[in-house]
Amino acid sequence: MSISVIDTATTMRAVLTAPESARQNLLRELWAPVAPMYSFVPGGVDLAAVHAQNFGFPTTHSIPEVLEACDTLANARAWERIGHALQHGISALRAANPRITIPDLTVLLVLGDPSNPHFMEEVQGLSGFGGISGFIVITVWPTERIMSRLEAIVVHELHHNLRYSPGGVLWDPQTVTVGEHVVSEGLADVCAVELTGADGLTHFVSAETRADDAVLARIATGLDVTGMGDFAAWVLGDATAHLFGTAPVGLPTGAGYAAGARIVQAYLAAEGTTAAASLHTPAAEILRIALPALNLAPPQSAAD
Repeated sequence: MSISVIDTATTMRAVLTAPESARQNLLRELWAPVAPMYSFVPGGVDLAAVHAQNFGFPTTHSIPEVLEACDTLANARAWERIGHALQHGISALRAANPRITIPDLTVLLVLGDPSNPHFMEEVQGLSGFGGISGFIVITVWPTERIMSRLEAIVVHELHHNLRYSPGGVLWDPQTVTVGEHVVSEGLADVCAVELTGADGLTHFVSAETRADDAVLARIATGLDVTGMGDFAAWVLGDATAHLFGTAPVGLPTGAGYAAGARIVQAYLAAEGTTAAASLHTPAAEILRIALPALNLAPPQSAAD
């Protein structure tokens, strides 16, 4: 098992200081280490477009601001901290799951777009993805809150990565349920709390959303929804659903994270275990135990 945290400090500066005509190709080089993530896409993908879809930094404006943000990451030893957080997280998850197979990991840390209102305000400078075995991509704007949570962000994505690695839970885009996605976000957040402290909880989810029983009850009605097309609405909320052109379902930002954490906490309390040890526990089992404890009826998929 190897961990490769790509030196994007150098490559991001190269993109930003190159002639404008060269920047799109340099973006493709920046993203090249994680290109195998998209091998399932017929005909491949344009990595420059992937950068934009992931709220990646602009190449035609805000250049001084993005260069300064790159310096902020470097001064905070962000890449070194990511490597240490991965080592710590892997050790903890391996201790809790001795037979787990850890894939080689490639990690890409990229600055986001400070001019994008959704990225900066709605999700507060964070977009992470760790759901494809062996690859983690983290897009950030280095606010004080983001930098204080960097290790927690990494552990969260690592939990996803190992949950969906070979030997773990199968994520089939056609049949996966909202329940699986919600449970996975809850497990990842609670694991981050276990390993890094209270900052483990995803910061763009408000305290009000986390405590709102109506949000939890609304999420419970959608746990059996299948296929990934509706997940933005059920997990990230109406604002993200509007952004991606899908139908909203009446939920605030990060509702699925809030509900997932409450569901997972109820399951862990009932079973006397941890989120780290529950890495590969099926969502149906977690829902079967947790929802009655929360005075909610299990979805049909958990009741079968």
